[in-house]
Amino acid sequence: MVAQTNCTTTAKKFKHLSVYERGQIAALLEEGKSQRYIAKKLGRSPSTISREIRRGTTTQMRTDLSSYKQYFPETGQAVYEKNRMNCGAKCKLAQVEEFIKFAEDKILYEKWSPDAVVGLCKREPKWQNTGIVCTKTLYNYIDQGLLKVKNIDLSLKLRLKPKRKRICQNKRIMGKSIDQRPNEVQLRKTFGHWEIDTIIGKKSGDSVILTLTERKTRYELLFVLDVKDSNAVNEKILELNNLYWEQFSKVFRTITADNGSEFSRLSETLEELGIGVYHTHPYSSWERGTNERHNGLIRRFIPKGKTIKDFSEETIKRIQQWLNSFPRRILGYKTPEECFNEEIYNLANENSSKIA
Repeated sequence: MVAQTNCTTTAKKFKHLSVYERGQIAALLEEGKSQRYIAKKLGRSPSTISREIRRGTTTQMRTDLSSYKQYFPETGQAVYEKNRMNCGAKCKLAQVEEFIKFAEDKILYEKWSPDAVVGLCKREPKWQNTGIVCTKTLYNYIDQGLLKVKNIDLSLKLRLKPKRKRICQNKRIMGKSIDQRPNEVQLRKTFGHWEIDTIIGKKSGDSVILTLTERKTRYELLFVLDVKDSNAVNEKILELNNLYWEQFSKVFRTITADNGSEFSRLSETLEELGIGVYHTHPYSSWERGTNERHNGLIRRFIPKGKTIKDFSEETIKRIQQWLNSFPRRILGYKTPEECFNEEIYNLANENSSKIA
């Protein structure tokens, strides 16, 4: 039986030499083999073997004080380990102290996400010549315990188990189905399409919060209702009609609601004003995903079970202001308030040009 000497197996690309392979290199050099022979034997590139020999070669002295050079696998391994300790990106924490302090304040006290902080700083001119880090690095610093912020301070970092999907065929839809909603609403290319819902505190005898979210700009409106019924909802909607007046049907083109009893008379009120009202399928809250996402943000300030009557109107408006001044990555790190004001400005310009 003849032993196979012509090895054609190649090692995995970009895999570092092992201690055993360095020992093989030393043994083959002792036998007088060439670098190309060694490379072929180990399934390595000749340049890899050449660099390793240079790395592990040291000058030795003979007893007659003459010198010679020889490759030692231990030397090659030691140099390799030293180089590995010095590779990789270096921590920039000392160079970005001002940014880190700003990020800690925003995350801890204003409940911003790390990504929102980084996105805002990339937009604002005052941070252009000041050191900042990317979102991934900021999360890494938090994971490593280098900031005052901990993972428990990040509302969405700790994942919850998904809820089981419920199917119910008997829940009736209060008006036009979401299936009849124009496709432009789904695309979010046009302004004026809203989603509506209510947030409850205690289940009986408590106020509720009416939430309205504009799909394109993510602008949020919050109103406190004394009772959760259709009359209270319609009264607030009519107050908005009085506020925007001639612009009302352009600011509110459509509204998408669930099948709660408080929205049962929404269609008869708004369709007279030229506004389309659509209802989601039963138990399909994801069909109002933007509004549900904002409700989750509101729950940071008003946890479930807390009495809403205990929160003043000023507090509710402060929460609304926080939501609308929170930079969003999906908006290019603009705030919903900026985007909403731009749309209102465009509507005003359209009207003035028509009058002219």
